[in-house]
Amino acid sequence: MAGHRIFSTSFASIYPHYVAKVERKGHTVDELHQVITWLTGYDEAGLQRVLDDEVDMATFFERAPRMNPHASLITGMICGHRVEEIEDPLMQRIRYLDKLVDEVARGKKMSSILRQPTATAP
Repeated sequence: MAGHRIFSTSFASIYPHYVAKVERKGHTVDELHQVITWLTGYDEAGLQRVLDDEVDMATFFERAPRMNPHASLITGMICGHRVEEIEDPLMQRIRYLDKLVDEVARGKKMSSILRQPTATAP
């Protein structure tokens, strides 16, 4: 998927669609920001900076302060593909974010959306 069009699309152009999706379903921008922060490590100021600078999706993820080490726990279908089977790392990160936004919009509990590894019994 090298050179896929989404890679060069600005995060600022996609972000309003994320906002509209969650708000249309009765959820908040704060919830959206919570999942973006969980996945990427961007704080409010950092998120505003990437929006203002209109960085592309590749740069958005490249500059992410800290990709969540539990992101690989995100599984399921998005855009007809299983996110855990997407081979291109950038495309997978983009689809992880899409999946999280979908889950917020569907009203899934935040404790389930912000995945944590299950504790194993000793």
